[in-house]
Amino acid sequence: MAAPAGVMGTGRMEAFSDGVIAVAITLLVLDLRVPDADGARSLADALGALWPNYLAYVISFLAIGIIWINHHTLMRRLAGADRSVLALNLVLLMCIAVLPFTTSLMATYLDVPGGRLAAVVYATAFLVTSAVFLALEAHVLLRRPHLLRAPLPAGERRAVLRRGALAPPAYLLAGLLGLATPYLTLAVCVLMGLFYLAGPRRGG
Repeated sequence: MAAPAGVMGTGRMEAFSDGVIAVAITLLVLDLRVPDADGARSLADALGALWPNYLAYVISFLAIGIIWINHHTLMRRLAGADRSVLALNLVLLMCIAVLPFTTSLMATYLDVPGGRLAAVVYATAFLVTSAVFLALEAHVLLRRPHLLRAPLPAGERRAVLRRGALAPPAYLLAGLLGLATPYLTLAVCVLMGLFYLAGPRRGG
């Protein structure tokens, strides 16, 4: 059956999205540099000094991975995409692509002056990314239901959007807490990662 005018398959959008997300998640590892062998301190001390990099890497890797899981779920619901869906998806990928930079910023400044601003930037990047993802989900589920492979019950649509709507205010809180200490920003990001990694409860 021919697709309606302006509607195309999702194959290329999925492939492009997977490629961008794969590159972003791979770039995170670039901050895990081998310490210089200068003899001034032991290798154990040099590796231990990189703990902010390890922490930021794990948190951001899980966050981007969870975005990929949820993006995959959204794509599986779609039978096709129009220009508005493609445009919102492109904005989402733009947000994801900047996460390696904000992760590096956070790891570099976590324990030195400038850490609070780095924490605000880090949390803001996740806030914007989660808000754009929520906008994409809402657009598909509420404004473009004809693009879905199968009708989604109203209750399930509300549950999906309620769950997604928790992220932007949580990351806003993370940014505000970062004005006090960057460690509170990381704590909120860890909790958000665990929450979304656990997946939705059955029936909710």
